[in-house]
Amino acid sequence: MIHNAPILALSLGAGIAIGLAVLLLIVILAVVGIYNGLVKLRTRVRAAWSQIDVQLKRRHNLIPNLVETVKGYASHEKETLENVIAARGSAVNASAQGPAQSAAAENFLGGALTKLLALSEAYPDLKANQNFQQLSEELTSTENKISFARQHYNECVRGYNESIQVFPAVIFSGMLGFHREDFYELEDQAAKEVPQVKF
Repeated sequence: MIHNAPILALSLGAGIAIGLAVLLLIVILAVVGIYNGLVKLRTRVRAAWSQIDVQLKRRHNLIPNLVETVKGYASHEKETLENVIAARGSAVNASAQGPAQSAAAENFLGGALTKLLALSEAYPDLKANQNFQQLSEELTSTENKISFARQHYNECVRGYNESIQVFPAVIFSGMLGFHREDFYELEDQAAKEVPQVKF
């Protein structure tokens, strides 16, 4: 029995070492799985943001043509036209700064565009202008696409933010460089409200 004690101790030590190695391998595989999953989710968020960016650029490109069309009919509405141009410039610059800054600038631009489009009610010739009608329709279509892209982006952000905050990912996500993403939110209370239609 005495001769078997070193062999038993050696076997027990080897078993513990193998057990620790297997446990370490499981932890490493779990961390790799978590990392890969979070990378996929973060990539979806970035792809969704690029779709918003594409639609915002389309919106920004339509605005100068719309302003030029309105200028011909409402040239004395200089302040409104200048506000739209300034808001467009701010929105173009903010798009590279991320969702929060871009949303704030786009909210301001949306308000300026609303005032610009409201001018068509005061100028019947402008409202009847074919170019103005076409640009207004394109802008409306683009606004709808922005809305859908924003909704998709926010869903991707929600999924990503949830994933980095649940166990066991929460243990590793910060260490691996994964941080919360901002939602693309409307700050303008009027933009959140459902328009009232009255007859």
